[in-house]
Amino acid sequence: MTSISKKIEQEVLSLPAQERIELIDRLIESLNLPGDPEIDRLWVEKAEQRFLELETGSVTLIPGNQVFSNIKITFQ
Repeated sequence: MTSISKKIEQEVLSLPAQERIELIDRLIESLNLPGDPEIDRLWVEKAEQRFLELETGSVTLIPGNQVFSNIKITFQ
C-alpha cells in the first residue's frame, strides 16, 4: 500500500460509521462491475420467496440476540 493509500485509510477510519458506510457504497459502485442477470434473477426470486414465507406465517422470525446467543453456545 502506498503512503497516500495509508494516509487515506487513516482518514477514512477516523470518520463516523455512517460516513464510512456511505463511502464504501460509493467505492463499490465505482468499480462498475458487470452484473450477472441470472444471479440477480435468483436473488430476487429468493427474496420474494422469503417475503411470502413471512407474510403467510410459514416461517417464524428469531430475534437476532437469540441467534447470536445460540452461535456462541455452539462454538464454545
